[in-house]
Amino acid sequence: MTTPDTTPFVIRADEAEVIAGGSITLLSETGSAGGAIAVNRSFLPEGYSGVPPHFHERTTEMFFLLDGGLRALVGEQVLTLGPGDVLVVPAGVVHALAPAGGTHADFLAIATPVTDRFDYYRLIDRVQAGAAKPQEILDTQERYDNRFVESAAWNEARAAA
Repeated sequence: MTTPDTTPFVIRADEAEVIAGGSITLLSETGSAGGAIAVNRSFLPEGYSGVPPHFHERTTEMFFLLDGGLRALVGEQVLTLGPGDVLVVPAGVVHALAPAGGTHADFLAIATPVTDRFDYYRLIDRVQAGAAKPQEILDTQERYDNRFVESAAWNEARAAA
């Protein structure tokens, strides 16, 4: 039996990796918490199209809204979250995120267990910078436990917004 690493760790704000034009701050990488948890802070500006519908086979995510408003697809339901609200999305549940109409969304995203979550965010950063092709995101769905799907409920909610 392996003894878990119980060494506490601190990620200082000035040491955190900031990517995607400043919109994602990587706070706790897989290795720093023994693979148990990943934490990042995301900022979605007003008018941003959002994170498309997807699900994770192995990972549960929690979103804690710090500021602004967050529209979230959870299964077939579309919710709007305000500051201080928490959303927990169990593994296997389709979800999507976007800033609520007329505002931005600043939130913490916490995932457990994790599968190279930060390498996935770094890939997104490279795609946004033109250093990688969008197809690479689709090609790595298994590796990063991130499977994209279509959602009529999300499409309808986005069209109405």
